[in-house]
Amino acid sequence: MSTKSDDERIELLQGTLDLLILRTLVFGPVHGHAIAKAIEQNSEDVLQVEQGSLYPALHRLIKRGWIAAQEGVSENNRRAKYYRLTTKGRRQLQVETTKWEKLARAIGRILKPMSEEGRP
Repeated sequence: MSTKSDDERIELLQGTLDLLILRTLVFGPVHGHAIAKAIEQNSEDVLQVEQGSLYPALHRLIKRGWIAAQEGVSENNRRAKYYRLTTKGRRQLQVETTKWEKLARAIGRILKPMSEEGRP
């Protein structure tokens, strides 16, 4: 996964793409291309999901039992694999979200220590 410009590429922490995929699937089954597009749109095009990252992540999540896949037909009348969140995946989404929020708070504390909060 990268940002729009290679010059401003952001390396994401391991597991971040997994979390974003799980979150995207909360709304129902979708095919891989739609998952990537949803992440891009919801991040206001800051994050772009490359196929080389997306499909290995999807396979990893299937292997863990967090998502399941089923063959279907896309809106273009093309065969597509649709991914859906499993019960185990819904529970894991809660776990991963909690971890992410804890990490974000910790990083925030480091970037803006208490002694600097009162300063402009």
